[in-house]
Amino acid sequence: MMNLSNRPRRNRKSAAMRGLMRETSLSAANLIYPMFVQEGETNSPIESLPGCTRWCVADIAAECCLLYQLGIPCVDLFAVVPEHKKDAQGTEAWNPEGVVPRAIRAIKKAVPQMLVMTDVALDPFNTYGQDGLVREYEDGSYEILNDETVEALCRQALCHARAGVDVISPSDMMDGRVSAIRAALDAEGFTHVSILSYTAKYASAFYGPFRGALGSAPKFGDKKTYQMDPANRREALREAAADVAEGADMLMVKPATMYLDVIADLRANTTLPIAAYHVSGEYLMIKAAAASGWLDERSCMMEALLSIRRAGADMILTYAAPQVALWLAEDSTAN
Repeated sequence: MMNLSNRPRRNRKSAAMRGLMRETSLSAANLIYPMFVQEGETNSPIESLPGCTRWCVADIAAECCLLYQLGIPCVDLFAVVPEHKKDAQGTEAWNPEGVVPRAIRAIKKAVPQMLVMTDVALDPFNTYGQDGLVREYEDGSYEILNDETVEALCRQALCHARAGVDVISPSDMMDGRVSAIRAALDAEGFTHVSILSYTAKYASAFYGPFRGALGSAPKFGDKKTYQMDPANRREALREAAADVAEGADMLMVKPATMYLDVIADLRANTTLPIAAYHVSGEYLMIKAAAASGWLDERSCMMEALLSIRRAGADMILTYAAPQVALWLAEDSTAN
């Protein structure tokens, strides 16, 4: 027998011992569910995101009641906008009778305790599919306008605040938008409305299924002049410092599992809560592999989300939230 005084396996010898030693936990209270809301009175399944739905306003409120019963404390709303309501300026984004403001009011009436977060960006609303306003030039080139876009985002944020939103989440990556939105909200008395900033949103290839669900893929070009370069890590700290100084209440890293190092960096450099977005491509990889019989969906999904928590995220936006909440409830009952 080996003469070992240090045997780490002693701390893994039973389920009870492993539970006692566990450093990281995952609960439904850590989850935010991204939801798609559309015009009309019917719902439609999303082919690119199996298990997810484009909800009508009436039914999204009822669904939120069920989500809250599962222990999910927050939903994040994304608008599905018909083409005839899109224009170059994205003016539907601040229509007080638009689908998002109506959904906010319906959810808060049905389940007042549910936190409602809304995406603030122009890509679902403008004809270009870009997060900002576009200036086209005679030579065929174009520019995504920063300051003009920020003005539009403030209108959108105020529209959502007037409808009763709890958290504004600007995903556009324009410079200075956190301070501008904060000032606009405070000027109208919405000092209680929080801002979860997309601080480190990368120009990722993993957004494809989401854009298919929303119909928001760019009609030309890409988003690399405003979303971050996937090669850059230190730049995220610069973005975080700016957002903290501008008044953000929470910071986000997107995508999540492909950028665990960035989550850990932000956790080490700020006291603000950190959110991470387990994006559509990350979600779909597990779903597709499980559907083909190559992976166990439950084990892999739980491991992926636990890794995000272990890296330092306080909250996770994931399309798996309802299913994960059910699994966690089953585990709790079994124990």
